Amino acid sequence: MTLKRVYVWELPVRLTHWLLFFSILTLSATGYYIGHPFISVPSPAKDHFVMGTMRAVHLYAAIVFTLAVLARLYWLFAGNRYARFSEFIPLSLWRLRSLWRTFLYYSFIRHDPDDYPGHNALAALSYAGIFMIYLVMIATGLALYTVIASASSPFQVFDFLVPLFNGLQMARLIHHIGMWIVLIFVVAHIYFVFLSSIIEHIGTFDSIFSGYKFVPEKEAERS
Repeated sequence: MTLKRVYVWELPVRLTHWLLFFSILTLSATGYYIGHPFISVPSPAKDHFVMGTMRAVHLYAAIVFTLAVLARLYWLFAGNRYARFSEFIPLSLWRLRSLWRTFLYYSFIRHDPDDYPGHNALAALSYAGIFMIYLVMIATGLALYTVIASASSPFQVFDFLVPLFNGLQMARLIHHIGMWIVLIFVVAHIYFVFLSSIIEHIGTFDSIFSGYKFVPEKEAERS
């Protein structure tokens, strides 16, 4: 079988991917600490310092996360065909069939994967769903931050979000549940990437660094 080298992931896609990955890890660690402090300190003053540091790191990581999400959303319209909006919603009959075939493959019922340079149909649909979660996390995070931001802070413009989530407690609960959904997605994502890399041998893992994948010529022509 002849493989063809295809440039799939452009630099903005790869860059936002890694910014999201590291910001999610940072946000999860600091967010968990903010909700459940687990560091023992000898004095209240030092306790305030640790909590303040965690909040500051959480805020800066949230800014990076938000900018990365917005940049990736922009690239849904400005990127190549593998990054565009149409890639994430299985509208064609071929993509709908591929969605089912990929589900069977990941369930170990079907042995042969669908070779495709970009995201397979199931992965693309799951990414569309997780980006919706990202937007909810950003909105609830902004709503929660209005409580600790100063009265003159520009972040106070987002206080209209608080009643949309039925109050701060509900916003906090949604934010917390969203964190665990994102972490579960990260674990599943890593598993499926390594599964593809080991079984399919098309450079799935390497592609997030180089941007290139290797696919059968007939599938490259389909793309």
